[in-house]
Amino acid sequence: MKNRAILCCFLFCLCFLKAQHSHSSKQALTYPNFKDYVTLKTDLHIHTVFSDGNVWPTIRVQEAVRENLDAISLTEHLEYQPHVADIPHPDRNRSYDLALAEAKAHDILIVHGSEITRSAPMGHNNAIFISDANPLLTDKAETAFAEAKKQNAFVFWNHPAWHAQNPKGDPILSDFQKERIKKGELHGIEVINSVDYSEESLALALEQNLTIMGTSDIHGLIDWDYTEKGKDRPLTLVFAKKKNLKSLQEALFQGNTVAVYNSLLVGKPEFLIPLIQASVTVRKASYLSNTQVLEIELENTSSSDLLFENQMEYNFYNSSPVFTIEKQSIYTLMIKTMVEKEYIDLKLKALGAFTAPKQHPVIEWNISVEK
Repeated sequence: MKNRAILCCFLFCLCFLKAQHSHSSKQALTYPNFKDYVTLKTDLHIHTVFSDGNVWPTIRVQEAVRENLDAISLTEHLEYQPHVADIPHPDRNRSYDLALAEAKAHDILIVHGSEITRSAPMGHNNAIFISDANPLLTDKAETAFAEAKKQNAFVFWNHPAWHAQNPKGDPILSDFQKERIKKGELHGIEVINSVDYSEESLALALEQNLTIMGTSDIHGLIDWDYTEKGKDRPLTLVFAKKKNLKSLQEALFQGNTVAVYNSLLVGKPEFLIPLIQASVTVRKASYLSNTQVLEIELENTSSSDLLFENQMEYNFYNSSPVFTIEKQSIYTLMIKTMVEKEYIDLKLKALGAFTAPKQHPVIEWNISVEK
């Protein structure tokens, strides 16, 4: 009896410890691969106590692992160190080193990055895939960007529509940014930062051929700022050849991205359209008995609710022309085809997706009807 009690106590402790160290979560994020691409879920604008964040770098890694992210970058402000009285570390690479050590136990990529922080019109910019953050800490912004280019960094413009720097909430492409683009020192722009989506930033991305980015810019806990509010963190989905740093960097330079925040998806049509096509799987397509009403089961395998509007010549039987397929769920659509068809082109406008300001892509699925 005594041995049984000891065994039960041991098993209880083992289960407790396992639960304490588990990184599984109902908030795990998933988006499908398509064509020859691997879809990498990334958040490349994150802060810790080594600049103006509120958590230790290891927590950032653990949060990302729990959410099934593929890559993150801790982009500490180089010039702004509000915790310097408590963490006076002279090496600006320290945050990255701690995150990299934590990541060794997990299947997640840590991208070495830093934030170059200036007032408008230069603004805030993230340099990622750097080799050493310390040389970027310099009085002259032009020198910092030149050093980032020397290290083959991918540089993107952070929250260009931020009202604290641009009171109208309208991004201004200054001579400084134009010169950085001309010199190959600025490659991307955030169209989604935290909870904010900027159509003007998307317009600049398309006009200047800048990579479209979405980031959390998280300073507190992901749970407090997003999860407990029923939201997911913003992401940049990067479509790479492989899951490694080299492929991730190449894909960012090539502009192979879609920015995501819950049901909002923003990207170029060559990536956004196949992403949504791959996110919706046709599970069944057959006519109701003795009718010309076609029943189609559609499964949304992604972590975004998908809002659609009918673009076909046929009307729906059981739904308004606008409907939502919730994330990770199945939706049954009934279509009045009037005559029986062997196949049908399901054509829907994705109302939560944007390929340009106020422009929604039309997505098509060629569906064979079951006999």
